[in-house]
Amino acid sequence: MIDCLTYEQPTLERVVVVSKKADEDKVLSALTKIQEEDPSIIVYRDPEFLQLRIEAMGETHLEIIKSKLLQKFDIEIEYELPKVPYRETIKGRADVQGKYKKQSGGHGQYGDVKIIFEPRTDGKDELLFVNKVVGGAVPKQYIPAVEKGLEEAMGKGVLAGFPLIRLQATLYDGTYHTVDSSEYAFKAAASIAYKQGIAQANPCILEPVMKVEMDIPSECIGDVMGELTRKRGRILGMEEVKGSEHITAEVPQSEMLNFTTELKSLTGARGQFTSEFARYEELSEELSKKLLDHLEWI
Repeated sequence: MIDCLTYEQPTLERVVVVSKKADEDKVLSALTKIQEEDPSIIVYRDPEFLQLRIEAMGETHLEIIKSKLLQKFDIEIEYELPKVPYRETIKGRADVQGKYKKQSGGHGQYGDVKIIFEPRTDGKDELLFVNKVVGGAVPKQYIPAVEKGLEEAMGKGVLAGFPLIRLQATLYDGTYHTVDSSEYAFKAAASIAYKQGIAQANPCILEPVMKVEMDIPSECIGDVMGELTRKRGRILGMEEVKGSEHITAEVPQSEMLNFTTELKSLTGARGQFTSEFARYEELSEELSKKLLDHLEWI
């Protein structure tokens, strides 16, 4: 029986930025070849921000990869901190009308919807679309266009443009034109209603929170606990395991970007951790303001 090799999970993530634009098409292929030699790294294209990202074991590991790219493939790169995938949602309720009307010679465009927006309460992130139209106020053939318009609009929230989640939208009324109404017009009307309704429904920013498992030398526990507190972390559990402390905590992802390096310094390279996404939580008003102020300057 052949033993399978296992590798520690990489804990430090960075964005790969090429120095020369001509190398943009070559760097992924080169990193893939390096990954074949070193399976402890992970290379992927982030679908949300369209960034090339790499996960490694630490700063030294990243510098080795950077050196290999230059020596073997003549590709020069730099590393940047990854963007945090914030989200938006609403905490209130809004009852709005969205009307799209356009006349430009010949047939025009007309769509009119009335929608109630409120938070989704079942814990799911995707849109919950409820159709309560009666009497044909919005013809059946246009209702899917209303839902599609809302789904597409949710790609951008009204505060900072982060995707919006946990939304329930109830379509309950509207009007149409026998000639000028179309799927496009009702899709546009839904988008108009979305922008108005979300702005009125007490929108807020959500931040991703990670579940973190770590093993720490007992003599370092005070320093590590202090660092977790500074990072707005919550300790869920702690137990002694073979002379070290096993800690389970939840920490905002934005506070974890440099934790591999920080933990190495705090524990003399004897501490280890793994992390995984737990859920989204509301960002405090103070931190939301700081985030929005920062984004205005980007």
